[in-house]
Amino acid sequence: MNQDQQTEIEAAVFRRLLAHLGERTDVQNIDLMNLAGFCRNCLSKWFKAACDDAGIKMDYEDARERVYGMPYGEWKSRYQTEASPEQKAAFDDQHRA
Repeated sequence: MNQDQQTEIEAAVFRRLLAHLGERTDVQNIDLMNLAGFCRNCLSKWFKAACDDAGIKMDYEDARERVYGMPYGEWKSRYQTEASPEQKAAFDDQHRA
């Protein structure tokens, strides 16, 4: 596999990940953080950072819209639920310094 092919494959995998997350709106960001250590917001920050590294102007809200497939506020009002005490406790346990 050459570099161009690798880049194309990695881009396709990223698009598939975003599509999968778009289909799994039942999976909350706190669930992703508790299980995998990253969430949609992390992906948005990584997307923006990659744009910054490439000299491409991208603000965080635009990056979020690319990851969420819609403005974050809209996604939040449609799909985000209040984290349960158990979810919050698991998050706190993992993020204690």
